[in-house]
Amino acid sequence: MLKDKNNQLSIYSILYNKIPENHILKLINNAIDFSFINKLLEKSYCKYYGRPAKEPELMLRLLILQYLYNLSDERVIEEASLNLAYLWFLGINPEEELPHPSLLAKFRVHRLQEVTMDEIITEVVKQCVEKNIIKSGGISIDCTHTHANTVKKVPERILKHIAKKIFKNLEKEAGEIPEEINTNIPNYKEIADHREAKATMKAYVEEVIAQVEEKIEGEKHTKTYKVIEKAREILEDPKFIEQKSIRSLVDQDARVGYKSKTESFFGYKTEYAMTTKERIITAVRVYNGAYVDGTGFEELIDLTKDSGIEIKEVYGDKAYFRKPILDVIKENGAEAYIPISEMVYKIDESKYAYNKDSDQWFCDYGNYTVEKQRKIRKRDGRESWKYKFDVEGCQKCPKKDQCFKIGKSNTLEISVNIPEYYEYSQRAKTKEFIEKYKERASQEWKNGEMKRFHGLSRARGYGLRSMSMQSKLTALAVNLKRIAQLVFSLSKNNHYFLLLKIRIKCFRLYKTVKVA
Repeated sequence: MLKDKNNQLSIYSILYNKIPENHILKLINNAIDFSFINKLLEKSYCKYYGRPAKEPELMLRLLILQYLYNLSDERVIEEASLNLAYLWFLGINPEEELPHPSLLAKFRVHRLQEVTMDEIITEVVKQCVEKNIIKSGGISIDCTHTHANTVKKVPERILKHIAKKIFKNLEKEAGEIPEEINTNIPNYKEIADHREAKATMKAYVEEVIAQVEEKIEGEKHTKTYKVIEKAREILEDPKFIEQKSIRSLVDQDARVGYKSKTESFFGYKTEYAMTTKERIITAVRVYNGAYVDGTGFEELIDLTKDSGIEIKEVYGDKAYFRKPILDVIKENGAEAYIPISEMVYKIDESKYAYNKDSDQWFCDYGNYTVEKQRKIRKRDGRESWKYKFDVEGCQKCPKKDQCFKIGKSNTLEISVNIPEYYEYSQRAKTKEFIEKYKERASQEWKNGEMKRFHGLSRARGYGLRSMSMQSKLTALAVNLKRIAQLVFSLSKNNHYFLLLKIRIKCFRLYKTVKVA
């Protein structure tokens, strides 16, 4: 049950006067109105019955402190009980008791949902737009990786743990393990061939499952059945034995991803959109480590627009150079500042040039195409354009031996999107594009900030939902920190210009008096 907020100040609240006005928590509190939290979460509480609950705004402010200073649940309560600035930010009197640390976990799991966190981030950004803290329309999108809070294991080891889990639950529910069940788990480490070791462990677990199912009853052994069902799901996945699926029973959502061709990680990817000038995150989405950058691009753009930002420019790295992404940017009336990916745009511009008005390709010798045909591959249905050069012109070309077989016309087969990409590639070479793209550098700073100072380098919990909550709370914390910096610099500049105006007026008055 939610209770009314206690606004009564005690005599001890006079201690709050010791907190300087330029303290980061005071700047955050003055810039953002958090009163919307109670209304947003009121439906998740019983209005009339039950014990009085801790105010949602208070709980969220505790989470903000936790992620702002990278503290654990226990540590943030301990620090808040001793720090005057923390107590002031929480809006309570110095002598009041703080919630038990376990309530923070309950609040995250039972009250805060992913949709709610999106709404909180959107509302904070919306307030920044309304107060002119955010003025630019440039958006940068990127992915950063987070290591799982566990180690990745080989299939043999996972299968061993599954067998042990089945035996443990069976013994608890049945009282003992029947003698007919083979409890001698093979020692896969003694098998030199990894493929043979995997096959041996898989066959053993399948044998155990069959034996256990003959001895148990569904109603009496529910936990054992659940373990068996999960084991079957893992064994039936064709990616499991190839080590491309589940790699840990503790964190079953984490996957192996790649930062480069040779460097991999086990965990999750956080994809987020951020304003380039103010460096404020507008939208966050979290996926497993195998996620392909840019798949959820449109969702991030929609969330950014919901916060009231008019998107004028979109920045990204080469991973975002794809036709669907460029189309979404174009539909929103924005300019794309994304470097060309050689994997997508496979044209050697030192040999060929394109004229979009005549829809013709020209080679470096001056020959041009005279015919264009659409080609559809029977194997996968992929479409492409087939441009044919003039036969007579190609036969007279001194480079014909390097280009095509004598007596046949040279053809240029390209993707249906290449002509459009060519126009984009010419724009990407301009000084204006190169200078503009430098604004994306702020994305790397934000990645480093969240990982080094706010704990995003490693997952706090297990599972995709826990990781998603961590990423969004981290984004909220770094946003509030950045908002405080922007507000402080703005007030500092205003103070400077005010002093400058006073000095100018005094100087003019002095000259007037002197002349008189």
